[in-house]
Amino acid sequence: RNTPFKRLYLQPAAGDAGGAIGAAFYTWYKLHPEGRKAGDTRFSMQHAGWGPQYDSSSLQTILEAKEETLRAEGCRVEFVEDEDLLCQNTAAAIAEGRVVGWFQGRMEWGPRALGNRSILCDPRRADMKEILNSKIKRRESFRPFAPSILRQYVDKWFEEDDDVPFMMQVFQIRQEQREQVPAVTHVDGSGRLQTVINESNPLYFKLISSFHALTGVPMLLNTSFNENEPVVCTPGQALDCFLRTRMDILVLGNFCISR
Repeated sequence: RNTPFKRLYLQPAAGDAGGAIGAAFYTWYKLHPEGRKAGDTRFSMQHAGWGPQYDSSSLQTILEAKEETLRAEGCRVEFVEDEDLLCQNTAAAIAEGRVVGWFQGRMEWGPRALGNRSILCDPRRADMKEILNSKIKRRESFRPFAPSILRQYVDKWFEEDDDVPFMMQVFQIRQEQREQVPAVTHVDGSGRLQTVINESNPLYFKLISSFHALTGVPMLLNTSFNENEPVVCTPGQALDCFLRTRMDILVLGNFCISR
């Protein structure tokens, strides 16, 4: 607002860990000098999914190893092959007030969970912050939770309109919209948003679109998949977090584990 710049790009791992990008580029240009000669010297990250990922076979092996524990906890495991149905079922559960762990694709590289290692909730519920804190996060009450919003609806919900793919900026939520999404509206009326596009994360985009079709709200409350520890990376860590907290559902790839 207070600068002459129309757009702003913030690298998602802008702390010490981000130095790895510079080291990688330096090595790449040393090994492939032809890239620089060809003018291929600029790179802008479109997503943060550079970490490990796990196929359905690996996920099934983990679930089989935890079968007795899951049964003792009264959990039901269902494999949903169709991604549309998976997203529709998950969106419906979120709209009913369920707290959902969402473990998909490659882990994000950087400080934010961006729809691959996330806990997702309904932003419309004024009590969702308290529910989430009591069930899992146990954070201070003044700390806000963030919205993930479909990019094409940003200008209808926020006073600024820009790409924020890495949840690194805070925009003011429009005054007339704040009552609709109290769970992601901070006390000063702001929200640390993440904009989501189909090209960079098609499954997460499909999930939010399903929630939008169901509720008329094109966003989800998105917080990191963890409980007083680093964000989960592996399916085993995701299952452990799910089992020791009061999370309602874990969507592990195409597997849906519910209590």
